[in-house]
Amino acid sequence: MNPFELKPQKADKIFTSWNKVLVKPYDKHTVDPYTRLRVILMSGTEFESVRYSHAFNRHCPNNDVRRRLAFMRRGEQIQQKRVASLKPANETILEHTIGYEQLAVDLTANLALSEKNSYVKKQLDFALLEDFDHLYRYSDLMELEKGGDPKKLVGDYTEIMPGRPTVSEYRHPYDDVDFYINNYLNDVKTKLNINIITAAEQQTMNFYMNVGNLYASPLGRKLYNEIAMIEEQHVTGYGSLKDPTATFWEGLLMNEYTECYLYYSCYMDEKDERIKKIWEQHFEEEVAHLHEAAELLRTYEGKVWQQCFPAGGEFPELLKFKSQKSYIREVLKSVRLTGVEEGWEELDKVPDGFRYFGYNAKTNGKPTSVGTHLVIDKAIASFGNDWRLQDKDHPIRALSDRKKDNTEVARVKGK
Repeated sequence: MNPFELKPQKADKIFTSWNKVLVKPYDKHTVDPYTRLRVILMSGTEFESVRYSHAFNRHCPNNDVRRRLAFMRRGEQIQQKRVASLKPANETILEHTIGYEQLAVDLTANLALSEKNSYVKKQLDFALLEDFDHLYRYSDLMELEKGGDPKKLVGDYTEIMPGRPTVSEYRHPYDDVDFYINNYLNDVKTKLNINIITAAEQQTMNFYMNVGNLYASPLGRKLYNEIAMIEEQHVTGYGSLKDPTATFWEGLLMNEYTECYLYYSCYMDEKDERIKKIWEQHFEEEVAHLHEAAELLRTYEGKVWQQCFPAGGEFPELLKFKSQKSYIREVLKSVRLTGVEEGWEELDKVPDGFRYFGYNAKTNGKPTSVGTHLVIDKAIASFGNDWRLQDKDHPIRALSDRKKDNTEVARVKGK
């Protein structure tokens, strides 16, 4: 499939009445967990497109261009509203959150497995273990507060157990900045992976920033605010992989190509026939946006789209959600890594005076008093052990004890 070779529909066909935008939500009791993840993913992708277009608008002095951007952006907003309306009103903040974290885990694992660039793959694997831990802590909060059933939400796709402990994840800001990836030296799948994961993590960060002060319980408020800070670190890392030398026009084209790729992937992967038709509709609409972005690139920068896609515009292997339990268990072996400038190192090999230790101590204070630890401590006190969903014993011995939350792995040397 090459979206550049398709005949686009008329651009204004996207504009329609509200009764065709605000569609019927899925049933949270019967929806397939991966359908829920696709809805979250595409909402985040539309958020990213709108955010980028507004940034472009604010840096562009040409009102003719800004009108064309506004036209495209209005269409993206319609799509985002339609995707968002698929989420039912009776899905709680915490149920939403379990979906966000399952997406972060399974999306990252699937992208990492498809990634040819070893540096990008290392960043994906590194952050994966942190989102994996977040899923575990939010799930224990859900069990404590009787706020839903984590097992039903994630299905048989994803295990729930500790990853890199959240208290170990707080790194000095200097050590979350990565090298950027040169667009012209990497294939289109790498560029897609970076675009996709950055948008997904940006949405998660924004969601936690917005709901952290709205959550009812004090423990939940602590959890959301603490994990929101880690999402800031992830967005910094993933976002810094994007090529800053790319022009706004090139970025616009790549964003539209990413949306085409994702909607087509969702269409091919979706089991719910009603929602499948929405993915198909949005794919056709995004093809029109892609052609408009290519025309803007040609008109205002004198480049053809082939210069941005030297290997052609054919989609690489489509994104298909698959359970990656075995892969995640293998990645858990790197749980003791921490960030060191643009790379990663085993904590035991980091000098004692390295900035990680001072920053982490200042942020956590007493680790046993922070929300991400207390939620597990309270679960153990209530249930006799923490709440997990695992097929077999934890692959890391230090994280296998269900009667004690480990706050030292990847934070204290020798642990």
